[in-house]
This record gives sequence, structure tokens and C-alpha cells, in this order.
Amino acid sequence: MTAHSSESHTRRSQEALTLLRADHKHVDELFEKYESARTSAQKKSIVRDICTELEVHASIEEEIFYPAVKAALKDKELVPEATVEHATLKDLIGQLRDTEPDGEMFDARVKVLSEYVKHHVKEEQNEMFPKVKDTDLDLSELAEQMKQRKEELLANAPH
Repeated sequence: MTAHSSESHTRRSQEALTLLRADHKHVDELFEKYESARTSAQKKSIVRDICTELEVHASIEEEIFYPAVKAALKDKELVPEATVEHATLKDLIGQLRDTEPDGEMFDARVKVLSEYVKHHVKEEQNEMFPKVKDTDLDLSELAEQMKQRKEELLANAPH
């Protein structure tokens, strides 16, 4: 393998991971924005954005990224655990979508969701992503599929 092909493999292998990391960062920024929100309307708007971003992100991972990773790694632990974490996140999202930002229980749900997301992101980025980098997965192709699916999901998301 030449230095050039190795460099292009590294760049290509990062693309899907870069996309997922960008989503992680964006949601983290939304949680920070929530912390400084002062009105119920601001909180409701930010939480709606958080929920939509998390739902879309979970969908592209579950539909495209996780199946590819599970096959490439012959994984029986990381992907199933991440999938269970997604189910818990979706439950909290459902609780938030159905309630008004009217006090401590709403804030508590957002706080728990934030902490849970941080834990999930840390595991993905520190455990799953390094292993994925060492596979022959075409993460550039996966990134294209994920981008396309993300656009479809966002176009149909509740506003």
C-alpha cells in the first residue's frame, strides 16, 4: 500500500464517523442552549429540535450504520447495547414530546436525556468508532447513504 492510498483510505474511513461526530456535537450544543433558555417557549422549541435530531440520528444509525458495523466486526455486544440505549432514549423523547415545559419534571427529563446521550456518545466514540476504523468498511459509501436518509427523515420530521 502506498502512502497516498493509505492516506486516502484513512480519509475515506473517517467520513461516516465524521458525520456521526458532527451530529453528536450538534445535539450537545442544543443541550447547552437549553440550559440557558429562560422561557417555556424557548425550552419547548429547543427540546423539539433535540428530539428531532436524536430521532433522525438514531434512525440512520439503526438502519444503516449499525448493521454494517455489526457485520464487519461480527459484533455481539457493542451494537446490541447501543440499540438498547436507543430504545431508552426514544422512551424519554416520547415523554418529552407529550408534555409541556412546565417545571421540574420536564427539566429533569431533559437532564436525564442529556446525561444518557453523553454516555451513549462516549461509548460510541471511544469503543465502537476505533474498532470501525480498523475494518474494511467503505465508510464513505455509508456516509452517503446516511446523508441521504437523514435528508429524507428531516424533510418528514415534525416541525
